[in-house]
Amino acid sequence: MIKVLVNGALGRMGRTVCAAVNADSELELVGAVDVLEGTVEGLQVATNLDAALKSLSPDVMVDFTRPAVVFGNVMTALANKVSPVVGTTGLSDDAKEQIRRRAEEMDTPAFIAPNFALGAVLMMLAAQRIAKFMPDVEIIELHHDNKLDAPSGTAELTAKMIAQVRPPHKQGHPDEVERLAHVRGADVDGIRIHSVRLPGYVAHQEVIFGGLGQTLTIRHDSTGRDSFMPGVVLACKKVRTLRGLTIGLDKLLD
Repeated sequence: MIKVLVNGALGRMGRTVCAAVNADSELELVGAVDVLEGTVEGLQVATNLDAALKSLSPDVMVDFTRPAVVFGNVMTALANKVSPVVGTTGLSDDAKEQIRRRAEEMDTPAFIAPNFALGAVLMMLAAQRIAKFMPDVEIIELHHDNKLDAPSGTAELTAKMIAQVRPPHKQGHPDEVERLAHVRGADVDGIRIHSVRLPGYVAHQEVIFGGLGQTLTIRHDSTGRDSFMPGVVLACKKVRTLRGLTIGLDKLLD
């Protein structure tokens, strides 16, 4: 049995993760931590992460908290030789590099996924493949209005994966002028990313490719938080077999 502690356990994602861990025969939910007190899946929720890690000695800490605190949570887990599985987005490249170094120093593997939905991972892999043949592309990501960071980690990773297979170039007319600041979205090596935040959405992304006389659109929709659970469970089972820091659920797919 792999012992799992869930951090951010009283949030919507946290509660769903706790239920998914409890339902899996190879995982054991040994602890839950949140800034608030309460109960989840029959467990009393602790409010001190470091103390909970020391007393419960889990193998894995799943973190679905907030961008402002996730880095500290990961470092606390690694200090206790507990493998973090991180679904909270918003970590900078510098923070990820610090996590990589610390994971190697502590000989404790860490895992970060911008998106745990298997369909979203397949979308990103498909986008990278398509971009070799249709290099002009823009990304639209749509999320619920309580999401704290923009663009989404999925959109940013999709752009970076596409940038690996196509030369960076400016899209649109060379003399294009933005009459309103940022109306053309963020720019990642010439790939434009547009973020939408509205009630009613969960997590959605379109990748739109344009070519001579044609367009090609691929889209992924998570209509419920349960869509992320197979990926979270998979990461909990595999993280201890990894080394250092691993980013992206695609690295775990056979």
